[in-house]
Amino acid sequence: MGLDDKIKNAAENIAGKAKEATGKATDNERLEAEGQADQTKAHVKKAGEDVKDAFK
Repeated sequence: MGLDDKIKNAAENIAGKAKEATGKATDNERLEAEGQADQTKAHVKKAGEDVKDAFK
């Protein structure tokens, strides 16, 4: 996994956490769900990259 990919995944995860926290603070369920979805997407991408790295 390249450094760029790691940084992008970490940034997406952090943005998702921030979005989720904002959703909770403002009682906005849609924003909270979007934040959770962004975090999940970042975790899936990281897992895929980890699998690629394992087979190198």
